[in-house]
Amino acid sequence: MPELPEVETTKTSLLPLLEQTVQHVQVRESRLRWPIPEDLDKLQGQKLLKLTRRSKYILAEFEQDSMLWHLGMSGSFRLCAAEDKLRKHDHLILQFDDIQLRYHDPRRFGCILWLNPETQHKLLDTLGPEPLSESFNAGYLAEKLKNKQTAIKVAIMDNHVVVGVGNIYATESLFNLGIHPAQPASTLNMQQIEQLVQEIKRILKFAIELGGSTLRDYTNAMGENGYFQQTLLAYGRAGEMCVNCETMLENLKLGQRASVFCPQCQPLKKSKTLAVKSSRGRKA
Repeated sequence: MPELPEVETTKTSLLPLLEQTVQHVQVRESRLRWPIPEDLDKLQGQKLLKLTRRSKYILAEFEQDSMLWHLGMSGSFRLCAAEDKLRKHDHLILQFDDIQLRYHDPRRFGCILWLNPETQHKLLDTLGPEPLSESFNAGYLAEKLKNKQTAIKVAIMDNHVVVGVGNIYATESLFNLGIHPAQPASTLNMQQIEQLVQEIKRILKFAIELGGSTLRDYTNAMGENGYFQQTLLAYGRAGEMCVNCETMLENLKLGQRASVFCPQCQPLKKSKTLAVKSSRGRKA
């Protein structure tokens, strides 16, 4: 699933559409996570004024209406010429003045919705702060974690705590700090929390600079791959040697997600409230 750096990179790659007007709308497959609105042709004649990101959503502001776009598990946008060959899973086509925007989604878990009070309340209002904002700081995170016995990796991946810290970036942040992913969140001390906030910000900024991570088929709207995956030290490396101590990296499941860690560099403090089973050699 595209995570925050991939969505931010996608949003940036769509900026050539700003100040262009929608000339034509074609919906080839409306059945996404929620149906594409039947009245999407309202966009015809409207100029795209602004593109922003909130969590993993891209918000598109047109002259009269606004939209909320989410890439889901396998979605992607592509800018191309009208004569370019259509792909099987190109579900939505927006023809702008001199360029075409196509939404491609083989698994159809993404969404293309109007941004109105209903979707604002349902999808955006309960979200935590942006990880790169000043609102996400050590004091805030300490308050959120103080009573949580859930694993720290699960806690920082909770969109009600902070948005956009997906599996890749949570795994790498905890590895770099020597914090076991299953460590109960409330057991982190203030120094660890301060370091965790700083590391999450650092690693997300770095990932954005590298265009995100292309692990399967992710590309931005210009068809360009991300390169952050070339820097991964833990994610996806279960069964390989730790770059720091040469201990074999292990994998455990937390919140139904693979969590790779080094048992030597990331020791789990004893806790009566948490039992964890790990497995050597399984790939994330």
